[in-house]
Amino acid sequence: MENNKPDYVYDNVIQINEADSTRRFLANVFMWMFVALGLSAACAYLFASSPALLQFMVDPATHSLSGLAYLVMFAPLAFVLIMSFGVNRISYPVLAILFVAYSAVTGISLSFWLLAFTASSVLGVFLTTSIVFGIMAIAGYTTKTDLTKFGSILIMFLIGIVVASLVNMFLHSTGLQMLISYIGVAVFVGLTAYDVQKLKNIGAGVTYGDATASKMALMGGLTLYLDFINLFLFLLRIFGRRR
Repeated sequence: MENNKPDYVYDNVIQINEADSTRRFLANVFMWMFVALGLSAACAYLFASSPALLQFMVDPATHSLSGLAYLVMFAPLAFVLIMSFGVNRISYPVLAILFVAYSAVTGISLSFWLLAFTASSVLGVFLTTSIVFGIMAIAGYTTKTDLTKFGSILIMFLIGIVVASLVNMFLHSTGLQMLISYIGVAVFVGLTAYDVQKLKNIGAGVTYGDATASKMALMGGLTLYLDFINLFLFLLRIFGRRR
């Protein structure tokens, strides 16, 4: 599970309220999200389907993970932390390079999931994730209800999921893993609507800060990318068919 949701805050409120500005901002957000998803999917497929590339990750003789494999698994967290805490200090081109690199490394780590589950179930879960994500994104954009308190509760549940997942690394409980997966689906379904509403408000000029609009759009794309990936992985754990 990609337990690395960025937590960035923009201060210095400025009221702008321009519908066109909001639409352009969200268009840039989703553009970055789709770029990241496309790059991750390409890297995951490339490594999962190429024995030559896969041997850099898994030793052919012992079937043990290489140092590169462990680096690929933990590097995404480092990328997200650097981008989230350095967004106001890192230049936009560097931030974009980091985001692209993060998407590629995450895709490589996802190749292990493609090897563990059948291609048909991965495709089915991906389509399901896309539909659910799309519905919740529309709900978050159109709802008049303030989801701020709802989002805070979901963040608390997310922290609980991270803790429970770490504990289960030692317990190896299948039942607990399934419970975490079901709760994870509910959490990221809700976070999708919450994050889209938050990004809509940013685009309307409600929560601008030191970061430029381009940086905020990129970080917004990162947020939605993480929502989609985590929702996909939790659904795959529930409905995916292992090889």
